[in-house]
Amino acid sequence: MIDLAGRRATGDRAFGWISAGAAALVVLILGLIAITVTQRALPVFHQMGLGFFTTSRWSPPDDLFGALAFIWGTAFTAAIAVVLAVPISLGMALFMTEVAPPWLARPLVHLVDLLAGVPSVVFGLWGVLVLSPLFNLGRSFLTAGIILAIMIVPIITSLSREVIDTTPAGDKEGALAMGATRWEMIAATVLPHSKGGLVGAIMLGLGRAMGETIAAALVIGSALGQITLDPFAPGNSMPAVIANEWGEAQELHKSALIALAVTLFAITIVVNLIATAIVQRSVKRGQGT
Repeated sequence: MIDLAGRRATGDRAFGWISAGAAALVVLILGLIAITVTQRALPVFHQMGLGFFTTSRWSPPDDLFGALAFIWGTAFTAAIAVVLAVPISLGMALFMTEVAPPWLARPLVHLVDLLAGVPSVVFGLWGVLVLSPLFNLGRSFLTAGIILAIMIVPIITSLSREVIDTTPAGDKEGALAMGATRWEMIAATVLPHSKGGLVGAIMLGLGRAMGETIAAALVIGSALGQITLDPFAPGNSMPAVIANEWGEAQELHKSALIALAVTLFAITIVVNLIATAIVQRSVKRGQGT
């Protein structure tokens, strides 16, 4: 007689080992990448020390490399993108899940998914050829922020829609049955239930905005050493300067560009850790612990 229970247990154990192996492989690859690029960045760290992070002068002919302006440009454009994208994304997600009839919601979902697959260079060229001349924005932090916002809207919208869809129908129906308006129902049931997932979606969009290369390089202006709160000023970001200067870089200059990549890598990890902490805290609050 076939031992179905034994086969099932063996299959479960095999699946567990395969899953653990896949996770370990991802961690191993990530660790190897971090070690390799850090080793390649050590020459500029040895020469510049903390000055690499605290100064903004970037002069390859003089072997002087300060990343502060590029760190600022990356953070500034990403912040503009998130400020513009989050209200639009959450509004679209709520509309598709809670307001729009099925005949309208389905094509909107497909349209958003298609928008997420558009190559970034297309957005960058559209920004240079259409957005910037049409609104007289020039190549600036604001232009880059708008383009990045357009790029991350589909990501945040899709993830937010999936999270909002997990809200129990009974909770929503109960709120409506007690006389709540549609917005009151959303505020009382949907948003509290989805808060952790929405934070995760926004942080994922932030990570995409910080790491975008080609689109940002085309529209940000490529100004060196520019640290300003003026959104109409030209600037630069870490991914953009790596893309623009890598082809002509030699020795220490190339090490400096790799150091920018290491810095961006570290910032992204910190952002993800913060997002994870916020999500876990939201889940614990939701469980009343």
